[in-house]
Amino acid sequence: MATETSIASEPVIRCESVYKVFGKNAKRMMKECGGVVDPVKFREADCIVGVDNASFEVHQGELLIIMGLSGSGKSTLLRCISRLTQSTAGKIFIEGQDITSMGNRQLIKLRRNKMGMVFQSFALLPHKTVLENIAFPLQVKGISTKESIKRAQEMIDLVSLSGRENYFPRELSGGQQQRVGIARSLAIEPDIWFLDEPFSALDPLIRKEMQDEFLRIQGVLSKTILFVTHDFDEALRLADRIAIMKDGIIEQLDTPANIVLNPATEYVRKFTEEVPREKVLKIESVMDPVNPGDAFDELSVSKDAVIETVAEVVLNSSKPVAVVNGSGEVVGAVHASKLVSLLFGGHSQKTSDQVTSDRAS
Repeated sequence: MATETSIASEPVIRCESVYKVFGKNAKRMMKECGGVVDPVKFREADCIVGVDNASFEVHQGELLIIMGLSGSGKSTLLRCISRLTQSTAGKIFIEGQDITSMGNRQLIKLRRNKMGMVFQSFALLPHKTVLENIAFPLQVKGISTKESIKRAQEMIDLVSLSGRENYFPRELSGGQQQRVGIARSLAIEPDIWFLDEPFSALDPLIRKEMQDEFLRIQGVLSKTILFVTHDFDEALRLADRIAIMKDGIIEQLDTPANIVLNPATEYVRKFTEEVPREKVLKIESVMDPVNPGDAFDELSVSKDAVIETVAEVVLNSSKPVAVVNGSGEVVGAVHASKLVSLLFGGHSQKTSDQVTSDRAS
């Protein structure tokens, strides 16, 4: 997860007014519209707006999830940022370099050395074993067979596939194939990781296991990640921040806590209205500042604890409960009345000053 230091640093990814318009008249329509895209007029000109004026930053170690319904533009935006699709207008910077102006040779070098990609279709080579599939991109880079195999084995251990090195893809379950895809992507040690619906083809149990595995790997490697999904529960579980898209427009980009408690638009509100707050929000999201002279209960709770897991302790306390960080320092206080309000009513009345940053430190 992203740290406060990384948030203050130069962004790894920066998008400035990025547009993607499909259609032979796209360039002409963009010149004529003066920066104000009317989807109806564009459709009349046989153009489809895939991404509409996307501007945001992603910092070192941050996991940004891009989500929305089918056709919202989330995958198109991801493909523009990786330049698998050429954007129509705007600028995209990777570590300060504008990739929209890069030649093919520069772009290939950037992808080989900086980027890892995992897509819904596993795209494993059926005639190669697990070990060979993972080692393949390293060999393409010119790394020796010995070093490639060694690195591939390390990745196999990382994704918990030890013992299956010599299996072929057809001998693996869907979840195991997905782990091979993740291991292959990580083998090149990418700084930036693009994942487009990587778990959507899996059944719920395997999907949960893969989310757990993903969180474990991210905890070890701390990659900068753009992750596309249409599953809001998945987004809430994994993300540092979430960008919700509709018709190519980013409706809201914020922490999971702020999106759940303070939806910026009616569209975002509909995404969040059925979410059980206590299952997705952390204590950090509802804690209050410490006041001088506060008399705390003898028990304390972690700022990163999900509310559901500690609600009973807080609700049964007649005093404020101290909220502590990873070092055991008191960083806030949580009151039973605050949880009662959150759990049993008034979600829509929450204001932004009640929500603290949900980024993990």
